[in-house]
Amino acid sequence: MRDSGPSEILLDWYDAHARDLPWRVGPAARKAGIRPDPYRIWLSEVMLQQTTVASVRSYFERFTALWPRVEDLAAAPDAQVMGEWAGLGYYARARNLLKCARAVTSDHGGTFPQTPESLRALPGIGPYTAAAIASIAFDYPAVVVDGNVERVMARLHDDPTPLPAAKPVFTRYAEALTPQERPGDYAQAVMDLGATVCTPRNPSCILCPWQERCAARLARTASTLPRKTPKKPKPVRLGIAYLARREDGAWLLERRPDRGLLGGMLGWPGSEWGDAPEPAPPIDADWQEVGAEARHTFTHFHLRLALRTAVVPVDQVPERGIFVEAGEFRSSDLPTVMRKAFDLAWTQRPD
Repeated sequence: MRDSGPSEILLDWYDAHARDLPWRVGPAARKAGIRPDPYRIWLSEVMLQQTTVASVRSYFERFTALWPRVEDLAAAPDAQVMGEWAGLGYYARARNLLKCARAVTSDHGGTFPQTPESLRALPGIGPYTAAAIASIAFDYPAVVVDGNVERVMARLHDDPTPLPAAKPVFTRYAEALTPQERPGDYAQAVMDLGATVCTPRNPSCILCPWQERCAARLARTASTLPRKTPKKPKPVRLGIAYLARREDGAWLLERRPDRGLLGGMLGWPGSEWGDAPEPAPPIDADWQEVGAEARHTFTHFHLRLALRTAVVPVDQVPERGIFVEAGEFRSSDLPTVMRKAFDLAWTQRPD
């Protein structure tokens, strides 16, 4: 039988301290019968994967202004969606966003399924996202465990088991506390607790509604938890990016393969990324080396791109890529690493 005491205490705290987020229906509104929009919950959860709330707010508001319903997003051009996503990173999420929107529209009549199992059948929705949507949007008593929840559970139980090995243990702790009543509010309450009180550094234990039950507070170990297995150093990969501008102002860009990093995105033609990239210019030109390199960190490696620039005649045909007219080119639509390359290469040119 579940121990509902801690859950009730946390929900009382949440009723008074819930964060005001653009995708959220607050506890008072939910009690008044206003239900969350599953589309907005899904969109926010996809955006929040490995991204902070502060970074996501403006993107979410722009997306929902452009595409207020899942059917609107499903009908949007791929390039426009990818361009609006630029800066959020992890572009596979944007590709899956479109696939999922189109699947919900074509296969489910624009209505999101309500259970974690049925949600997981949609493109790009994994166990965590499925549980979060089912819980928050539909009040399904799913166990929702993100980084905030893991931290709260580790401290509540003073459990030194290091992550990621501790994930199943922390999930069991979270499951034991998940209530049948108001599970959506409870899931958001634990996240809010971790984000605003039980923070990674300098947790505000004196403000915590669970302070009397927190084993780590009593043991004075809260600031040391959760423990993590040390990560291996990330390798460094090298590459070359070629930035060519036509005399009429058009830019030479190349669409990357659908699979892999930055899949389906337009960027500067370049070499493979590895230990010793081989020059492979996309067009015959007088290439000039830039005295700087674009550096970017991906999930599993650091990238260092050597930059080369050239201005080419209007009638010259590239071996790879396409020229995008000056009026249609926006550097802000490029993936972050490609935008870094542009900013470095063309601000440092003498002409």
